[in-house]
Amino acid sequence: MDSLKNQLRPSPLSAARFDLLSRISPSNKQRSRGDLWISAAVAFAATIAAFLLFAALVARGWTSSDEEGYWIVIDGGSTGTRIHVYRFRRGALLPVVDFGEGGQSAATMKVHPGLSSYADRPERAGESLVELLEFGKGRVPRERWADTEVRLMATAGLRLLDRRVQERVLTSCRRVLRASGFRFQDDWASVISGADEGMYAWVAANYALGTLGGDPRQTTGIIELGGASAQNVAHESLRDLLISRGRKLSSESVQREMLSDPCTPRGYSHGPSKISDAGSDANIEHVPTIHATAGQRFCGEDWPKLRRKYHFLDEEDLSRYCFSSAYIVALLHDGLGIALDDQRIVFANEVGGIPLDWSLGAFLVQKTEDLKASRSDWIARIMSDDSSTLLSLFFISTVLGVAAWSVSKWRKPQLKTIYDLEKGRYIVTRIGSR
Repeated sequence: MDSLKNQLRPSPLSAARFDLLSRISPSNKQRSRGDLWISAAVAFAATIAAFLLFAALVARGWTSSDEEGYWIVIDGGSTGTRIHVYRFRRGALLPVVDFGEGGQSAATMKVHPGLSSYADRPERAGESLVELLEFGKGRVPRERWADTEVRLMATAGLRLLDRRVQERVLTSCRRVLRASGFRFQDDWASVISGADEGMYAWVAANYALGTLGGDPRQTTGIIELGGASAQNVAHESLRDLLISRGRKLSSESVQREMLSDPCTPRGYSHGPSKISDAGSDANIEHVPTIHATAGQRFCGEDWPKLRRKYHFLDEEDLSRYCFSSAYIVALLHDGLGIALDDQRIVFANEVGGIPLDWSLGAFLVQKTEDLKASRSDWIARIMSDDSSTLLSLFFISTVLGVAAWSVSKWRKPQLKTIYDLEKGRYIVTRIGSR
C-alpha cells in the first residue's frame, strides 16, 4: 500500500510543475469581458459629461462660428454724426465682417451738424440720433434688436468742449439710446481719446490688409485725418501718438485770420460774418505752398464748376479739399519729416471694399475683448445661474460611472487554472474571495 501511495504521490519536479500551472493568469476571455464593462462605463460617463458641457456652453450663449450678429457704433464727429451698422459672423480669433454687395453689411448714414454744435443747448443733442437709430432699425432684423449693441463714441469735436457740457450732451444722447430698442448701457456712450481713435483706425487698416495677428513688423502704420484732430499710429509707437490739429479746425483758424483765402475754390462764400478784429500777422499760421500740378489745378477751379463735377461728394467736404492738399503736405513733410518723393505713402479710404474707418477698428477691438472675457470666465459661467442643474447631472453621471467600474471590479470572478494529471487536461475553477 505504501508503495502504491508513493507511486501516486507526485515527484518534487511534478509538484513544482503543478504549482506553476496552478498560478497561470485568469482566462483571457473572462478578463476581456470585465475590461469591456469597465470601458463601457467610463465611455458612458465621458459621453454624458461632454454632452452636459456642450449644453451648458450653448445655454450661456457660446454658439457656433457661423452665427450672424449685428453691432452698431455711432461716430460723434466734429462735422456730423454718423451711424455704422456692421453685420458679422463669429470667428475663432476675430469676427468676420461680411462686406457684401450693396453695402448691406456695413450700412452707414450721416447727419449734420455734429454733437459739438449743441454746446449751447445740450439737452437737445439726443434728438439728432433719432433719424440715425431709425436707419439702424431698417438694417437690423426686428428680432435681433434686443441683442444688438449700440455704442456712441464721440471724438475731437466733443473733446474740445468743457467737461460739464460734454456730460450734458451725453446724458441727452443716453436717454434716446436707452429707448431705442437696441441693447445699451450708459457707459457705452462716451468721449474717446485721440489715442483710442488712432488705435482703432490702425486696427481697421491692418484688418483690411490682412496683417493682424501676424508678424507685427509687417503691419502698416496709418495717419488718420479727422475733422478736428489727426492721429498717426504705427505698431512700434502705438502709445506715442502724434495728435495734431485737424483739417477742419486748422481751416477755420486760417479763415478767421484772412479776408482772402487761397485755399478755397474761387466763387465759394463762407456766408456773412462779423469781423471785429483781424489780429496781427504774428498770429497768422503759415500755409504751405501747394505742391504739384494736381493741387494747383484743383484749387484754381471755380466753385460752381467743382460742384457740378463732384456732385456726388458732400459740399462741405468738397469745399475743404483745396485746403486739405496743403495741410496734408505740411503734416507729412514739415510735421513728420517724410520726403516729398517717398513712395510708401498711399492715400485710401478703403482697401478691397473694406472701409478704412476707425469705427470698424472699434468694433473689432470690442468684440475681441468680449470673446477673451467669455473664454477666461467659462468656469464661472458654467457654475452660475441655470447651470446648477447641469452640474448636478454631470456629478451624478460621474458617480454612476465610478460605481459601475467598482461593481465590475468587485464582481469579477477569481479564477484558478490547474492541470488534472489524472484526466490529462486543464481545469478552470472559481475560488472564494480572501
